[in-house]
Amino acid sequence: MNQGSTGGIGPGSYRAPENAASERIESSVGGKVVRHLVIPAALYILIGAIDRTNVGFAALEMNKALGLSGTQYGFGAGVLFVGYMIAKYPSVLLYEAIGLRRWLTLITAAWGLCSCLMAAVANEWQLYALRVLIGFSEGGLSSGLMLYLSLWAPERFRATILAIPIASISIAQVVGAPISGLLLDLDRPLGLESWRFMFLVEALPALALAAFAWLHFPDTPADARWLTATERDWIAANVKGARKPAPGQGAERWAVLRSPEGWLCAAIWFCILASNYGIMFWLPQVVKSLSGLSSAMTGVIVALPWAASGIGLVLNARHSDRTGERYLHVAIPAVVGGAGLLLAYIFGAGLPGLVALVIGGACTGCTVAAFWAIPTRLLSPGALAMGIVAINMTGSLAGATVPPLMGYLRETTGSFLPPALLLCGIAVVCACLTLVARRVAARAEAQ
Repeated sequence: MNQGSTGGIGPGSYRAPENAASERIESSVGGKVVRHLVIPAALYILIGAIDRTNVGFAALEMNKALGLSGTQYGFGAGVLFVGYMIAKYPSVLLYEAIGLRRWLTLITAAWGLCSCLMAAVANEWQLYALRVLIGFSEGGLSSGLMLYLSLWAPERFRATILAIPIASISIAQVVGAPISGLLLDLDRPLGLESWRFMFLVEALPALALAAFAWLHFPDTPADARWLTATERDWIAANVKGARKPAPGQGAERWAVLRSPEGWLCAAIWFCILASNYGIMFWLPQVVKSLSGLSSAMTGVIVALPWAASGIGLVLNARHSDRTGERYLHVAIPAVVGGAGLLLAYIFGAGLPGLVALVIGGACTGCTVAAFWAIPTRLLSPGALAMGIVAINMTGSLAGATVPPLMGYLRETTGSFLPPALLLCGIAVVCACLTLVARRVAARAEAQ
């Protein structure tokens, strides 16, 4: 484990640049990385999030058209992550072998094509198969892009830089929810059922992004024409992810699987994504069930907590960067978020329920970026790549298990209260595990 200056938990754990010139280079690199890489990467994660989660809106019409039960829908929503888990590590190995540009072009074109085919689904088995294929083709996207950005992101800006693409997941719901709702309210566009038309329209941007990936992204900092030679040298010397592992560190790629710190990070990430995916796949049905609104208005209501989540995520990450504290920036929002979601269901469709929903969604979503600053502190350069993959695989496991479990609870009880209690309990476990990680980091720093 890395127990150097990046392993602490307080503001003093960050070493300031040695001189003003280094600080200017660091700020310049951070700004260029955001403009040229982080914002474009966020667009890919945004479109991927829409194509993964728009099934939650399609369910408002699709479940009846295909005769799906709550359990069948939940399984169809979650089975995507089986493909994710199968493809995640091979996808990152492929990225390391052929470079970001070729890799991103390939997987974006594949998931765009599979998403288009969702418009032709005729039964639950075709739904399951295509969801697995979307997960398989998109598997490794978030892991690969996070690993890619770790080659460029200065430590001082890391949580903020990683917050931008992660915030795009919330933005995807803010943008995608109203659009999906409006498309569902159309009367047989092009002779298609509205949910089929929605899948077709929302898959097209992925195909366009495949061409953009080939034209835009450099594979490494050495290939970036928009960096000066001094800035390239600075990244090579100062960015943890860009440094080659020292002799003997290659074995750490697999040693992380035996690391308690690595598994602790993975368990926290499981809880974070369990809460987020539970909201993504079931919130449209919960809102429509409680309110009786049209699909378009349901989309507007669903967008509100995600808008608050995107804002909260960035603010939480920036405050975490300023203070140097990472762990409470995960634990506190997790507990508040879980309580807010439970209260939203208890209060129902009125204003108190809407306020609780917005607060719960905001806090649940804003844990994500602050979390990703934790593994980069606890794991060494040699273990980081495999650690990120292992952590993301547990997130895929959360997506594969929690939405189907919520569907089963909803179907067997006839109420959304048991699923809400499940998400609240997961949030409490997340907070407890994060506080354990804080103690582990403090002990490592003291050694």
